[in-house]
Amino acid sequence: MRTDTNLSIDTEAIALSLKNQSRCSDSELKEILVRARQMKGLEADDVAALCTISDPEILADLFRCASEVKEEIYGKRLVLFTPLYVSNLCRNDCAYCAFRTSNKGIARRALSMDEIAAETASLIDEGHKRVLLVAGESYPRDGFDYILKAIDKVYSVKRGSGEIRRVNVNVAPLEKADFVRLKDHNIGTYQIFQETYHREAYAKVHLRGRKTDFDWRLAAMDRAFEAGIDDVGIGVLFGLADWRYELLAMHQHIRHLEKRFGVGPHTISVPRLEPAEGADLASHPPHPVSDLAFRKLVAILRLMVPYTGIIMSTRESADIRRETFALGVSQISAGSRTNPGGYSDDEKKSAAQFSLGDVRSLDDVVADVARLGYTPSFCTGCYRLGRTGADFMDLAKPGDIKTHCAPNGLSSFLEYLMDYGKPATQKAGMISIANSLESMDPEPRRRAKIMLEKIRQGRRDVFC
Repeated sequence: MRTDTNLSIDTEAIALSLKNQSRCSDSELKEILVRARQMKGLEADDVAALCTISDPEILADLFRCASEVKEEIYGKRLVLFTPLYVSNLCRNDCAYCAFRTSNKGIARRALSMDEIAAETASLIDEGHKRVLLVAGESYPRDGFDYILKAIDKVYSVKRGSGEIRRVNVNVAPLEKADFVRLKDHNIGTYQIFQETYHREAYAKVHLRGRKTDFDWRLAAMDRAFEAGIDDVGIGVLFGLADWRYELLAMHQHIRHLEKRFGVGPHTISVPRLEPAEGADLASHPPHPVSDLAFRKLVAILRLMVPYTGIIMSTRESADIRRETFALGVSQISAGSRTNPGGYSDDEKKSAAQFSLGDVRSLDDVVADVARLGYTPSFCTGCYRLGRTGADFMDLAKPGDIKTHCAPNGLSSFLEYLMDYGKPATQKAGMISIANSLESMDPEPRRRAKIMLEKIRQGRRDVFC
């Protein structure tokens, strides 16, 4: 069953924007950045113009602007999560992915419910509170019910005071009826990437399976919204097509969602192609994205949709991740594994989806983030207080969400430090918390101090 969304990508408009803005003057670029600081977002021509920046002085201004906008809206906190791969079974043949159905040399595996519980227990014991449940686009005998059972199993696991408090989901695009069922299982954000918005490039790398249907995938977020899921995450696999084209196409997708549903994406992910077993194309991207271009596109995204969370995964190296923290990134994965059973089972090896650039443990990442002056946050308060969809955006767009994020981030951080942090991490974390309190406005600081004291007295899961 198809849903007519009237959504298509206007490639001619993208080409025209890129052509018209190719000779944008320095003074015009600076005017765009002045407007961007107003946190109202950018129009397509503005995005195209910023893509042309090469002057070091203006590039530095772009990066400063992105940092200022991110901190004005979200403050200094970085939300942490990890992916939980439950299956690498897949019917699609995507030229860049190790899970591709034609890749016969890898070990395939769908975790049992007991194995999912063991994976979850391992993550809880590390200190995680958020997971992104991921599966290849094929399921065991019980079909989509397998995913629903997996979500319930993750939520059911308790380890002392530890638990997974929010399950976000990245699974194949669904019919509206299955999106309704997914929502009923208490998920946070539904996430799916178009991979590339360039129809011709898409056809070249998606060779078999339901994923060959570009329009079916493009309309997935419409069906999710129609089903009542109001937090969605989109993304592009950078390297499949010109990154400038991808940004402008994503801009169109976002404007469509805002016009039709009044809400844009809750998150945007920015993965770059990384080597993957049995997928040669992943090691030779058709349109490589340099580190400088990558930093630039992250900053432009922050200004294009200032209210949206930008996710940086462990595909990237620790150094690149650190650089992007100051360019608008607000969520990061940590301690990740991309193979089913990767957290709890060292003997039953199954294939990973792609190579990781940052293989540090969660604790190492937390300590590093704290030393850099950010607050590692494990908070899930917004989901459980109903601050999702339009309600979240009403707070995020004017920058008011940080009055909740800042105290909640510190509360969840202190909980992590007390229950899971190593001594060196605890030391760095306590300094970070003290510095964060000092920089807060009086009312959020007052609330944060009350919440922190409750954590010190033994309370857990304190949020406002």
